This record gives sequence, C-alpha cells and structure tokens, in this order.
Amino acid sequence: MRDETELRVCVLGLGYIGLPTAAVIARTGAMVLGVDVSAQVVETVNSGRVHIEEVDLDGLVSGVVARGNLVAATQVAPADVFVIAVPTPFDANHAPDVGYVLKAATAIATVLKAGDTVILESTSPVGTTEQVRDFLAQLRPDLKLPGAGGHDVAIAYCPERVLPGRILVELIDNDRVIGGITPRCARKALHFYRRFVRGACVTTTARAAEMTKLTENAFRDVNIAFANEMSRVADTLGVDVWEVIRLANRHPRVNILQPGPGVGGHCIAVDPWFLVHGDPANTPLIRTARLVNDAKSDHVVERAAALIAAVPGPVACLGLAFKANIDDFRESPALKVAAALAHRFGARVRVVEPYAATLPPAFDGSGATLTDLDTAIEECAAMIVLVDHDLFRSVPLDERAGKHVYDTRGIWPDQPRIPATAEPLRLAS
Repeated sequence: MRDETELRVCVLGLGYIGLPTAAVIARTGAMVLGVDVSAQVVETVNSGRVHIEEVDLDGLVSGVVARGNLVAATQVAPADVFVIAVPTPFDANHAPDVGYVLKAATAIATVLKAGDTVILESTSPVGTTEQVRDFLAQLRPDLKLPGAGGHDVAIAYCPERVLPGRILVELIDNDRVIGGITPRCARKALHFYRRFVRGACVTTTARAAEMTKLTENAFRDVNIAFANEMSRVADTLGVDVWEVIRLANRHPRVNILQPGPGVGGHCIAVDPWFLVHGDPANTPLIRTARLVNDAKSDHVVERAAALIAAVPGPVACLGLAFKANIDDFRESPALKVAAALAHRFGARVRVVEPYAATLPPAFDGSGATLTDLDTAIEECAAMIVLVDHDLFRSVPLDERAGKHVYDTRGIWPDQPRIPATAEPLRLAS
C-alpha cells in the first residue's frame, strides 16, 4: 500500500456516512475521490459545502476540499482503496436489497487492479461481502480474488458504529470490527483503518463482522421494544411510564431505555429485518420487537388524534427527524405520525422542525404547514412532542401553561397532570 500522503481512496456514496468518512480520510493527507449518483451532491461538495447536518462537518469538508484532498464526482476513478458506503434498504416484504452495493461493485470493477483493497461499510445481510467478491470475480476474471485462488485484490467488511451528531468523533474514537474474506484481507484493511481510527481495530471473518453489526442494532431494537410496550401498558393502567422507568432503573441490574413514538433511522429500524430474513425460523423475538416498535407509531397516531379531536383550533407537531438535533428523516416515526395526523386533520396541523426548510413530500396535499416554535406556542392550544430536540426541551413550563400536551419523549416531566377522570393535559407515550 502506498505511503499515507500518496494513498488514493475512492468512497462510493456521499451520504450521512460516506461524506464524513471521506472527509476524515482526506484529513490524513490521502487523496480522496467521493462518488455519488447525485450531481447536486457532487457540486455541493466540490464547492466546499455540505448537504447534510452534522456537527463540524462543514468546516472539515471546506478545509479538505480547499487543500485538494477531497474531490467529488459522479464516476469512479482508479484508486488504491475503495470504500462502499451506499444504502441497503429493504423491500415491501422486508427482504434486504443489496442492489446499490452490487452497482457500486460494478463501477469499481471497471478500474480495479492488482494490489487494490475493496471495503464494504454498508450495513448488509450476512454473506454480502462474499457476494461482492463473487460479483467482482465474474466481472474481472483476469484478477485472482481472495478465497477463489489468489490475493490480487483484498476484500473486507467494516461497518460503521456512529451516532448522528457525533459522527466525526466516533469515526475516529470508536472500536472497529474488520472482517476479511481471508485473514490476509483483514490485515490489509486493518492497515488502512489504522490511518485514522484511534479505537481498537479487531479483525475477524467477513461473515462474523456482518452479523456483529446486525446483532448490535437488533439488540437495541429489542430493548426499545420493551420500553415501548411498557408505555402502552402504562397508558392502559393510567400510570406515568416515565416515573415507572425512572424508579425501576434504581434497581442495580435494571436499565430500561426510554420509549418514544417508534424507532427510526436507517439502522435500528432496518437491520433486524436482515437477520429475520436470513433465518426466519429462529428469530421470533427479533421479529416481534420490530412489530412492536412499528405498531407504536400507529398507537401514537390514535392517541394524538383523540387529543386533536377534543381540542379546537390549530395543533403543533414538534419534530420530524428520527432522533434529536439532526436533519435525518429516514424511517422516522415522528414523520410518519405527523404526516398521518396532517392528512387526517389538514390545515389544523402545524409542524415545527428546526432542521427542515420545507415539509417533506409525505405532507403533500394535506394542508399542513411548517412553522417556527414561537409561532406554534402562541397559536396552538395543543402540542404533540415527537422529537426531543434541544430547542423543544428549552420551552419552560410557563410557556406551556394551559396547553394540552402529548409528550411522547418525556422531555417535559414538569407538565402538570390532572385526574384521569378529567381531560389530561399530558399523556404518557
């Protein structure tokens, strides 16, 4: 592999993971080509700007672009290391779709040469890295690929483990699991990640690394499902779920997570289905957790609709993102809930989302409008909290006095509760 300052890296996919990854690699002095199918994204990056919201990313991208270490394009070019960071969605039957990964592999095959390294970072079903190897072997029979007669090209899998809002920090500090088609492939990928990762880099097989990523997110999903199920039980029994969880967590061996309006994002809401699809007979718990978390959004829609129907005038839905303080709406339960309410109650619904300039297409034809928080506080008698943005947390009790509140995130624990026989001002999630 070339010296660090001469290393050429091609990152395919400039989304929420690909762009920060490309920028972090470019900061080491490597020459990085970021490839994306969107000409608008390419133009934005080449101008030193960013198209996503992430702490400190704008400054980093501006710097590495100005120094010439990061360039964006719509086509791949020869490189020493290729990093695939494209989406891996699922279809209507929850079957994983690795089509974008294989398209990326097709593009790489046109410029691949002996000595190169190909690393898949996209969250993928177990066996996808081997599928990429087999695909490249078909497209480039002139190269001897690992596990199929040679090591002209190293192929490995290394999933990201980052939290939106902390991506630049966690890309460097978090441990990485690096799975190679062969141990030799894993070692070569390890050498690459050691250029910018301070956390531990642990090598294993590609299949083990793929399953590790899916297991991490399925574990989180199951635990969130328990919290969401308890919140529905609390609703039925007339108990404050936030108080119950707070008290239960005083037990030295209990750590219940916080409930919400569902589970969103491209990881926790998606990845467990890859395990279910891979072995449906042995994943009843993981499947049930997914169904529980998806059903929670429907439950929130009905609870919120009941509140809106009982209160005259405009109502505010606070938040659309899948988690706090980011502009990522992928698989967002908040967006699902707010859009459903907008189509049911039309112009009465005012949406507050500080990370959106316009309402997403899911609201088209609903009559709902995007507004700011101050206006919503002044004009709306009811407030439905769907995302725990810091901006929403900052609203003091006196500005919420007398308002009907459905707090699905538990950000306003001081909101007065009145007897269950009367109309509630605050509903448990």
